[in-house]
Amino acid sequence: MPRPAGFTRLEQWLEWQQAAHPQAIDLGLDRVARVLARTGWAGARQPVVTVGGTNGKGSCVALLEALLRAGGHRVATFTSPHLCDYRERIRVDGEWVSDASLLAAFERIAAALGRDSLTFFEFNTLAALLVFETAAPDVLLLEVGLGGRLDAVNVVDADVAVVVSVALDHMEYLGPDVESIGREKAGIFRAGRAAICGMPDPPQSLLETAATVGARLSVRGREFRGLPRADGRWDYRDARGVLEALPAPALEGVAQVGNAATALAAVRELSAQLPLSRAAIEQGLGAARLPGRFQRRVDAAGVEWVLDVAHNPAAAEVLAANLAHYPASGRTLAVCGMLGDKEVEAVIATLAERVDQWIAATTDGPRGLDDRTLAARAAAAGIKMATGGSVREAMQLASRAARPGDRVVVFGSFHTVGPALSCV
Repeated sequence: MPRPAGFTRLEQWLEWQQAAHPQAIDLGLDRVARVLARTGWAGARQPVVTVGGTNGKGSCVALLEALLRAGGHRVATFTSPHLCDYRERIRVDGEWVSDASLLAAFERIAAALGRDSLTFFEFNTLAALLVFETAAPDVLLLEVGLGGRLDAVNVVDADVAVVVSVALDHMEYLGPDVESIGREKAGIFRAGRAAICGMPDPPQSLLETAATVGARLSVRGREFRGLPRADGRWDYRDARGVLEALPAPALEGVAQVGNAATALAAVRELSAQLPLSRAAIEQGLGAARLPGRFQRRVDAAGVEWVLDVAHNPAAAEVLAANLAHYPASGRTLAVCGMLGDKEVEAVIATLAERVDQWIAATTDGPRGLDDRTLAARAAAAGIKMATGGSVREAMQLASRAARPGDRVVVFGSFHTVGPALSCV
């Protein structure tokens, strides 16, 4: 692939990066490390928190960012994928990266490629590191893209490594079962450094990897706890002490107290460098925002819209639990759009009891399913779906069918929720 010449717009660079490497996903750190070294990157000069996991890592990063910013710390955040705009992925102090900063980083990476090439995500990761080098924040928050051990983010040694959850997803890359996947996700742990696990019953492989590496592992329900109270508040407990009657996280859903406890466990590992007062913790819990994760809004017609990127069976279980926890007075309609390499039938079956009417939406992109194919796969699982066309068209169909008191759940992929955000 010829090197870019004379690119002056972000769109030109992103289009080129999509085709710059023979494979869209090519896990491994050798190429990334070589190119990063040739850029002259000086390494992270501030604490690094790396967050991985099958589900919940976006919520955990959002909570970490809000907590640390409430404490007066300047936070750099790298997340993926984006919902509407590529620049969402790289933020400093809550602000998206500028086009100028991205273009400068892209040019620096391209000049350092040599005989190597990078995937779209690898290019993205290195761009974030170069942008953060110039911005000089107080802390880096890096979200793993896929797996952990061989993900490009793992080219940086984390001071605190978080695995929020382990479940079945991306099995063609990470292995056929949760033990294999847990081993890959635990690959972000480092010797002598803090490792946080946000699930109370992690795979044995995660525990063994932490022990083998020599990481200081803390497991939710063992070394730290988030305990809901009857009044809607919650208590946090760990070896450092107890924080009683904390406010509920602003992020809605049954999993968010656990995610907040996991985020709090991570930041407390950095209390010497990045102290947080009780007031900052309360402010941060109330300030966290994350579009597309059980995001709810009632429209002028009295119909509730729920947007959720849930795209694997474990995430669908959480979505189903959230729908049960926050019941609608009327029917529940679902606009579903998914990628072809996901466990479509299992996801749909998990939500079957919570949905009264289904509409299939076409998901754009090379892995996306068109509405007819999705409806056919749903039929194989015993679910009848109407075909709705594009996400926007499917949402319009749902809007016409919905009555006051009904709710419409739009879910299945970032590629589904992204377009939906402009419609609600």
